[in-house]
Amino acid sequence: MSVWTVTGYKPFELGIFKPNDPGVLYIKKALEGELRQLLDAGLEWVIINGKLGVECWAAEVTLDLKKEFPDLKLAVITPFLHQEEKWKDETKEYYHRILARADFVESVSKEPYQGPWQFRNSDQFLLQKTEGLLLFYDEEKEGSSGFFLKLAKSYQEKHPYEIRQITFDDMKILIEEEQRNKDEWH
Repeated sequence: MSVWTVTGYKPFELGIFKPNDPGVLYIKKALEGELRQLLDAGLEWVIINGKLGVECWAAEVTLDLKKEFPDLKLAVITPFLHQEEKWKDETKEYYHRILARADFVESVSKEPYQGPWQFRNSDQFLLQKTEGLLLFYDEEKEGSSGFFLKLAKSYQEKHPYEIRQITFDDMKILIEEEQRNKDEWH
């Protein structure tokens, strides 16, 4: 069974503060391209831990791809119960719409937030339950996902584990291609 986890920047780490920010469309397009390649190689499950930003955008892309690939499944496995508790109402509604359409929803810790160890346990769980990591992250711009990347690289030293990274250079190329394609249509 081919199972991958997807993570990356939170919206504010990218300067994205509105759901309809044009940057989100490009990020989703990049995620879709990578997920399609993984689907061609047998991807069956996408697992996220439900962080806002890249993870939820990847969930949206996965849910859209299910129309074309009905066997594709989405799991949301949160680090702890009620991680969305302190989020704004509209953000909670968005998140709950994703949870409602996911094929599997669970929490690593069966308690609400207790401490940072719950994130570490969740990261370790994801590494052990997946065969690869798709990550939108660039070492040039640090963010919360840098810790997971470091952990994944360390895990990779002892286990067969694939890491696919989308960088800002990749995004720049994608945006330029999209602009060129748009210009050709006008």
